Amino acid sequence: MSSQAPTPPNLIRVPSPLGDLELTGDDDEVWSLAIVRDGHLPLEGLPEAPNTLLRRAAAELAEYFAGSRVTFDVPVRLNRGTEFQQSVWRGLAAIPFGDHLSYGELGRSIGKSGAGRAIGGAVGANPAPILVGCHRVLASNGRITGFSAGEGIPTKQWLLRHEGIEYVG
Repeated sequence: MSSQAPTPPNLIRVPSPLGDLELTGDDDEVWSLAIVRDGHLPLEGLPEAPNTLLRRAAAELAEYFAGSRVTFDVPVRLNRGTEFQQSVWRGLAAIPFGDHLSYGELGRSIGKSGAGRAIGGAVGANPAPILVGCHRVLASNGRITGFSAGEGIPTKQWLLRHEGIEYVG
């Protein structure tokens, strides 16, 4: 497996309450979702090349932000990391809308108790935040310990409030 991700064949940018989103993928799967950070998106130099799947993902995200969707149906590529990362991402995908887990609970759910720091790293490497709900993971005391997408903690706070998930601080 190459350490460098291939250039996606398809790309679409869409507005959201969090700022612009950038989705990449092919005809079968969404490869990534990026949230604008400091006014920039990772592939902003590339022209958009939307396809049917990315348009569907954009529509599902619009429904999510409007409050009319709680699950995503578009397939997301979760096989571009290590086996450990992939297991964490599958664990994230299983956390339902409006619910949350601690990092420890997520580790136990995938059979990796005591791997809190590694779990946190894998959560932070999630290729498709929102679609794969990494914002639904909190510290065991309910605190937000960080968020690697968008503007960081304020983005995570917005997503948690949107889903009615209580957190500390």
